[in-house]
Amino acid sequence: MRQIENFIAGEFVGAASGRRFDKRSPLDNRVIASISEAGMPEVDAAVAAARAALRGEWGALTTEQRVDLLYGVADGITRRFEDFVAAEMADTGQPSHVMRHVFIPRGAANFKVFADVIKNVPTEAFQMDTPDGRGALNYAIRQPKGVIGVISPWNAPFLLMTWKVGPALACGNTVVVKPSEESPHTAALLGEVMNAVGIPKGVYNVVHGFGPDSAGEYLTRHAGVDAITFTGETRTGAAIMKAASDGMRDVSFELGGKNAGIVFADADFDAAVEGIFRSAFLNTGQVCLGTERVYVERPIFDRFVAALKARAEAVKFGRPEDHDANYGPLISQEHRQKVLSYYARAVEEGATVVTGGGVPDMPGELAEGAWVQPTIWTGLPETAAVVREEIFGPCCHIRPFDTEDEVVNLANDTDYGLSTTIWTTNLTRAHRMAARVEVGITWINSWFLRDLRTPFGGSKQSGIGREGGVHSLEFYTETRNVCIKL
Repeated sequence: MRQIENFIAGEFVGAASGRRFDKRSPLDNRVIASISEAGMPEVDAAVAAARAALRGEWGALTTEQRVDLLYGVADGITRRFEDFVAAEMADTGQPSHVMRHVFIPRGAANFKVFADVIKNVPTEAFQMDTPDGRGALNYAIRQPKGVIGVISPWNAPFLLMTWKVGPALACGNTVVVKPSEESPHTAALLGEVMNAVGIPKGVYNVVHGFGPDSAGEYLTRHAGVDAITFTGETRTGAAIMKAASDGMRDVSFELGGKNAGIVFADADFDAAVEGIFRSAFLNTGQVCLGTERVYVERPIFDRFVAALKARAEAVKFGRPEDHDANYGPLISQEHRQKVLSYYARAVEEGATVVTGGGVPDMPGELAEGAWVQPTIWTGLPETAAVVREEIFGPCCHIRPFDTEDEVVNLANDTDYGLSTTIWTTNLTRAHRMAARVEVGITWINSWFLRDLRTPFGGSKQSGIGREGGVHSLEFYTETRNVCIKL
């Protein structure tokens, strides 16, 4: 069993209180790690170390020097690729191919992408007239915002943590990271890489723990934290926003979603089935961009439901390293209880269970894991809880529609506005629909296809701000104006 400590000023340190908590495997519920729970002294020390690095060695580096170091971090992750894959699989239980081809490579890429962005981003300059005719010159400069509190989720731990740490460091900030208590491994492992490539001590810090009355609350309320970035559920975001209002500190939130998938009768049928399958069930449905509401044009509705049912029933449960396994467990027993409560509620509200709705039979010790079946429902009204509330599990409700106006209204009838995926071969309709659906990200005939330079974020209760490319710089830097009288 691994012992995981907090990472502060380049050192792995335990908590002064001696408090620790267990990390259990989602595969079989056995304890796989003991984690030091940071208290206020550790958060204080981490913030102080970040502040010292900001004013010291890190703050004295040129942009080119920072860029070189961040490229070194990306290369260091690649050198220890197998360690990161193993760590992420241990925390999440998800299949090896997802880690190898998506989550870990993207985590490494985040450092190179944002290093390139900061190296090449321009700023504004304006000449202006003055009464004396001599004029003045205004130009903008970008400065780091300061110490950034990074609170990252458990569903894609490394990718989503580095999605924030990468641009924060590229812009010259320092960070204190609070990873989810369910996924501590890769945040700790990244500390080893930071030391190995020569990132100055205090630039990257990690405090472990929970939210209320633990490391999360201590970090978000800390006066020494200049801005907070968070990915997670909407209710937690609201609590963090209240904490950040003390001191008028900036926040960047990527929050919940109840995303719609829309399939028109003219779509490439097989591609649409596969696309909706991925968007509903990838990572066992634990994806903020996932599709939990599916609307299918009536002429192909029955055929589509049958095809998606067959696809869902073909998944193979198993350990991440199993060659044939392509479907993992939920993150924890607690989360499984939440998902199963929605499964039961759907039946209570009158859903037709097309497939799933329960727990699969797993052999041996795997029977103790957080497994659930991929589940499809039909027949519910839009007012049903499983249609309106984010479940964050491998499930979707499918409803037929008849007109474009009808499906736009259905898709927009939600408190959330993160993403949608639309399947049609009519290019004019695709553009028209993309402009009408109230979300931050619209995919046409695809899903989860991301160019890291593009704006990422949600509307309504799905978030505040945008991440990606130059859009991240709006949060991680302060833009200042210099006016020179000529």
